[in-house]
Amino acid sequence: MLINPNGNAEVTAAMAAQAQLVLDCKMPGPRCRVLGRTNQQAPPLLASPADMQLAAAGVLALGVQAEQEQACAIIVAAFSDPGMNELRGKVSIPVLGIGESAFAEAAKGGRHFGIVTITPDVALLASFTARATELGVGGQYCGAHVTQGDAHTLLANVEQLDRVLAVAIAESIADGAQAIILGGGPLSAAAERLQSQFAVPLLNPVSAAARAVVQLGDGRLSKR
Repeated sequence: MLINPNGNAEVTAAMAAQAQLVLDCKMPGPRCRVLGRTNQQAPPLLASPADMQLAAAGVLALGVQAEQEQACAIIVAAFSDPGMNELRGKVSIPVLGIGESAFAEAAKGGRHFGIVTITPDVALLASFTARATELGVGGQYCGAHVTQGDAHTLLANVEQLDRVLAVAIAESIADGAQAIILGGGPLSAAAERLQSQFAVPLLNPVSAAARAVVQLGDGRLSKR
């Protein structure tokens, strides 16, 4: 079950499709289905810590429901992983966050990494630094670069979004990043669109979480 903490059902469908592609490629045998759930109680874009706190209650409710529906794992699909830790205390199935998964993948092998995002909230950007420290990779984190322009406008215009993301990615590389996370569930597809323009890996957080699901292995994931 992929839970989108924001209220944008179109983004939910896109992220579920991205996770499905990873599972179809990485997991042989009967098809493991990815079902998407949208947090209707949250705004369509989570742009501040206050938004994340607002979203957490809906994530918890949807996560408990997912276990009742016999999901074998849950992906919390917002970059700040709202409600993830609390949900882990309420369900017995694995809970993965796209932010946590992307940090782990970006820092693999000791490489330095940066984050590119479209949300300029100062407290939210500070939370990325705190998260890197919390996960033990603070020394590898090169910081975040924010795109120019209004976030809602950018999400409505893919060509404009890709242009400003490319500028921010180049800035992050200049800062020494050897891998770059596109920081936000709605930005996940941009990693694939822009990868050919850059030599360093551009990480899709949703795909990173789906790969983490595959790596669970050990029989905990049953096909349903």
